[in-house]
Amino acid sequence: MSAKSSTTAPAARLVVDLAGRERTHVVEIAGTSVHYWEYAAVGSPAIAADVAAVPAATTDAVAAPAPVPASAASPVRTIVMVHGFRGDHHGLERVVELLPHARIIMADLPGFGRSPAFVSGGGHDIPGYSAFLGGFLDQLELGPETVLLGHSFGSIVVSHFVAANPGRVYPLILVNPIASPALEGPKGIMTKLAVFYYWAAAKLPDALGNALLRSKVIVHLMSVTMAKTRDKELLTFIHGQHHAYFSGFANRDMLLEAFQASAGGTVREVAALLTLPTLLIAGELDEIAPLPHQHKLLERLPDGELVVIAGVGHLIHYETPEPAAAAITDFLERHPAP
Repeated sequence: MSAKSSTTAPAARLVVDLAGRERTHVVEIAGTSVHYWEYAAVGSPAIAADVAAVPAATTDAVAAPAPVPASAASPVRTIVMVHGFRGDHHGLERVVELLPHARIIMADLPGFGRSPAFVSGGGHDIPGYSAFLGGFLDQLELGPETVLLGHSFGSIVVSHFVAANPGRVYPLILVNPIASPALEGPKGIMTKLAVFYYWAAAKLPDALGNALLRSKVIVHLMSVTMAKTRDKELLTFIHGQHHAYFSGFANRDMLLEAFQASAGGTVREVAALLTLPTLLIAGELDEIAPLPHQHKLLERLPDGELVVIAGVGHLIHYETPEPAAAAITDFLERHPAP
């Protein structure tokens, strides 16, 4: 086990540019039409084919993909990313942009974003989403060399999946991992209020409950509470992202179920079973996944590493994607596909 710190965060870039890399797909998993996004590696044949397909008259307007440097000449890694609670694939796209030499696949989890809720055979909880993840990997024929990454609630989902399916992926990356139950953190009282908020919203009449859950004031308050940056432009970007995508859930019942799972589940529960190399990327100021608990989680991992990013909380994917992507790149270079 090892730990290291990153003390500087480069200036944020507020425009995500994935032109030419992104493709949208739909796949049926246990009767649910799941929407997912595939981001091709820069310099891959898929991107070259897209450029070649542009009519000659307009080719001048299309930027050719950047050449793959010699250091990236090794086989392209495929990374499957799992987003956090109330988010969708948009949240991790700043990190995706900074991993140009990887093929990245990311679904909107059932019930979030463009993916409808489970229609049968699965709950919106850790077992349900873990089963979904297994079906998703199988349906896309992704083998054991696949890298798995989860952010926040996604860290619980992927860690429980890996614990139940040893050898299925390699290695594992957890960003802002949930190392302890939310009620144990410094914001335990806020978690209790959140529990009441989601419970009350599910019990109120439909129109009133949905209005409460999608309240711009409450969404903004959540965003302000999580953000640690003082950069006004970056804050505007973060709040805009939350207002655009934080209310994209299917219905109140599934949201309550998923919230209960996010508040009660942890990576810690299965840490000892995660025998593959596991990277933890934690925020120094994270109040949802506090840093002391990350160190305790590291001690439980058979083969773990911890990278701490200074000056950021639970929004590493928005506020400090550069050091996060650098840590991921370094980790994968040291842990090539089996």
